[in-house]
Amino acid sequence: MGRFIYNRGPRVDVEDRALNHLQLVMTAKLRRGEPFPFTWRDDLSLGGGRTTVWVHPASALVFSFTGPRSPDINRNWLRDLAVTASQPGGLYLTPEPAR
Repeated sequence: MGRFIYNRGPRVDVEDRALNHLQLVMTAKLRRGEPFPFTWRDDLSLGGGRTTVWVHPASALVFSFTGPRSPDINRNWLRDLAVTASQPGGLYLTPEPAR
């Protein structure tokens, strides 16, 4: 289980495979200078709500992985995540589609 940390503040635990795909989508958008909102569901211990952060080129993002290797990339999942990131509601984790 990896972890995404935003500006030394909000953080969320995300499975390494999903976190790797989120990292690829986020860095691609930021390289193009495209800010976007990123939303995740909070753990039930935090009330089970949701958190949204505004991701922009000056954001301090940390992607912390527990495993030593990068997983295989599912291009269909990257595409689906990129589509959500370009929508008004912004990026959120979608289920992994078939390859």
